[in-house]
Amino acid sequence: MTIQRFETGPRMSQIVVHGDTVYLAGIVAHTAAGESVTKQTQEVLSIIDDHLAKAGSDKSKLLTATIYLTDMKKFAEMNAVWDRWVSAGNTPARATVEVKLAAPKYSVEIMVTAAR
Repeated sequence: MTIQRFETGPRMSQIVVHGDTVYLAGIVAHTAAGESVTKQTQEVLSIIDDHLAKAGSDKSKLLTATIYLTDMKKFAEMNAVWDRWVSAGNTPARATVEVKLAAPKYSVEIMVTAAR
């Protein structure tokens, strides 16, 4: 079975496809970095939509999601954006954890796996 990699750099690939499974690296907001959790989550989910499309998938085929938040007090704020975005009836298995991210300007990072 072939492995396809997209947006590959020396450290990681943003998208890896193996068979009918799409793996995305953790996604952070670049334009909205340093802004509210709402704005960062909106940008991250938009990037996820773009990456899934590039791999021949979409959010209705999500299998798992891991959400990293720097402050669990922002859980409801992030969920408000997530709930408007996620495909009704096709919600993935999901975990949300509080972490320290790579830079203080990032408040949310999301990593997903999807079917094609």
